[in-house]
Amino acid sequence: MSDAIYHPPKVWTWDQESGGKFAKINRPIAGATHDKELPVGEHMLQLYSLATPNGVKVTILLEELLESGITDAEYDAFLIDISEGEQFSSGFVELNPNSKIPALLDRSTQPPTRVFESGSILLYLAEKFGAFLPTTPAQRTETLNWLFWQMGAAPFLGGGFGHFYAYAPDKYEYPINRYTMEVKRQFDVLNRQLAANRYIAGDTYTIADMAIWPWYGAVVNNEAYDAAEFLQVQEYEHVLRWVKEIGERPAVKRGRMVNRAWGDENEQVRERHSAADFAGKNC
Repeated sequence: MSDAIYHPPKVWTWDQESGGKFAKINRPIAGATHDKELPVGEHMLQLYSLATPNGVKVTILLEELLESGITDAEYDAFLIDISEGEQFSSGFVELNPNSKIPALLDRSTQPPTRVFESGSILLYLAEKFGAFLPTTPAQRTETLNWLFWQMGAAPFLGGGFGHFYAYAPDKYEYPINRYTMEVKRQFDVLNRQLAANRYIAGDTYTIADMAIWPWYGAVVNNEAYDAAEFLQVQEYEHVLRWVKEIGERPAVKRGRMVNRAWGDENEQVRERHSAADFAGKNC
């Protein structure tokens, strides 16, 4: 099978109808499209996010911090509906000029500190509260190795495989094969690492696990792209063991619910302002 041949023009122009499922929110320019201030809660940490894998990384860490008794990690989490372009509001763009979730505002500093990019938020909070990031140079470096591995690998999983396999308006063999090969290679990387280690960076649960689990756990649990069978995830026994163990942590169960706006209502906490918001939920 061969795909239709596309001949790029000498100069690319924006077709606002192209882009498939995300045509309404993808655009080749930055900046705000409308004026709207962000809501503000009572806590020092203000999170603006959505329960995509990148958003879930941060809410898992915040819930783990609270689970470990760090009360200063209390936070307000407001849902940003990216399908409606809320990430292009003037308030959100001021917090994150790249218009991507999640974005965090720490009001405990003067002036308040804005933090964007999920990996940066994980590192910022781990350092701020002295948790889930080893302090010995070798262990810290190994944790950061895997944190940045995830930041570099996920675009191939989501923007590459996920887009062409699940979201693109037309299915083409070449890009699906290209990104399937890469995603299976990534699963093999993780499987080999987890064959010798309980957690991603060794024997200690860290922000590296929190960064990687939402992406690859969602694929294993067939919650992303409906591709578990296609990718034959059952081949990666050590990844499956790790996904199950992490998924059973109480803070992970809570974290994946925050800013969730789809699925079972008992697994949604569209806004989070206190532990009471989880009352009656499946956690």
